[in-house]
Amino acid sequence: MNQTIESLKSRLRSVERDLEARLIKSCRQFEYSLVNGKAVFTRAARKRHAELKKSLVATLADARVRNLIAAPFIYAVFFPIAVLDVFVSMYQAICFRLWRIPLVRRSEYVIVDRHRLPYLNAIQKLNCAYCGYANGVMSYVSEVAARTEQYWCPIKHALSVKQPHGRYLSFIEYGDANDLQNRIGEQRDALCCDDQQDTSNTKRTPICEAPLPTAAD
Repeated sequence: MNQTIESLKSRLRSVERDLEARLIKSCRQFEYSLVNGKAVFTRAARKRHAELKKSLVATLADARVRNLIAAPFIYAVFFPIAVLDVFVSMYQAICFRLWRIPLVRRSEYVIVDRHRLPYLNAIQKLNCAYCGYANGVMSYVSEVAARTEQYWCPIKHALSVKQPHGRYLSFIEYGDANDLQNRIGEQRDALCCDDQQDTSNTKRTPICEAPLPTAAD
């Protein structure tokens, strides 16, 4: 079982490397680089974006009635999401320190940057900013919950879980009661190892950090 888990983790790392390679390719293809954490497009790319930008009038004229009806309900969800964001941040700030669990870096999950795309109009930018925030908060909360689960109950379910979080694969098998308390302790110790790995990862050079020759034009 351990060999299977390690094999799956190795495959996940391989997928992550493949995604990084694809991102580098995208940076070159769409002519942008990251400067101080922000995407900077070349002058030629910005010119094309300005030509492709859809006007607000055209966007409103093309809007479907069902989307206009749904809009208030979509944006009303912002408030409970924001409350969840605040309370989960308070929860981990207090409880994780008590349990000596590494804090989840919120900035790695909540990424709002698509509103900077020059070919989006104001409505599209607002929608993209909201989606980025909402989905980012959900991912952030999921990781906080995953670390809590690993600390308190790192045991797999009897039934198959659809798209479990990344920590789930290393959990104790359902029904395996052998030396349970010590193995739960091992799971807790593994959380500290995660903190050391996170620290080492922050030293990596960001993808697409090197600017393109014409990025500053």
